[in-house]
Amino acid sequence: MTAAALPVAVVTGASSGIGAATARGLAAAGHHVVLTARRKDRVEALAAELTEAGHQATAHALDVTDRPAVDAFAAALDRCDVLVNNAGGALGADPVATGDPDDWRRMYEVNVIGALNMTQTLLPALTASGAGTVVVLSSTAGHATYEGGAGYVAAKNGARVLAETLRLEIVGTPVRVIEIAPGMVKTEEFAATRFRGDIEKAAKVYQGVPDPLTADDVADTVTWAVTRPPHVNIDLLVVRPRAQASNTKVHREH
Repeated sequence: MTAAALPVAVVTGASSGIGAATARGLAAAGHHVVLTARRKDRVEALAAELTEAGHQATAHALDVTDRPAVDAFAAALDRCDVLVNNAGGALGADPVATGDPDDWRRMYEVNVIGALNMTQTLLPALTASGAGTVVVLSSTAGHATYEGGAGYVAAKNGARVLAETLRLEIVGTPVRVIEIAPGMVKTEEFAATRFRGDIEKAAKVYQGVPDPLTADDVADTVTWAVTRPPHVNIDLLVVRPRAQASNTKVHREH
């Protein structure tokens, strides 16, 4: 199969965690993966890893909140069949009364405006593909709130609404919109970033929880949804570890 014949999947936030695992999953499923993230060295290393394994991969340093950069990236792309809006993250766990507005602003910019930038610029190519797919990685935080999480919950609600509204607005076009909402996922960076590098605080999030989800678990879910026949749309898929019944009900072993 030639490079031109492979469907092209753009994955944002592909430098680590769920994004990197999703890129590996889609590459194994027969996609040419285009890896984007701010950390150029990380996406280039992943592209080299995938290429060495016999897959097709291209790396691009990209900040999804930089609209001119996103526009230039989209203009240089010959084809796009799948867009995985994965770039995101949480900052802080403060109550509403003392939360930092800058943290809220940054979370909204990355989780919502970043997804908006990528979706708007690539929607023409996704439509032209004849069977395009937009994936939005939201979170169970976008479906139920919890104390100390208002800023992140608000941002993920924005991502959820983006997906729901886009699906309504483009019905009848050859593009489907999939929302994947993971629950408790233990990755190497998410909680550490949220607590600004405080590894002790990050570890407490998962303390005693038997088998939280991994990045590979979520990537398997994304890959499965993307590889359904084009007429099959997985509108919303919520995936949690067995130990988590809700955002506030988690079984912990002591």
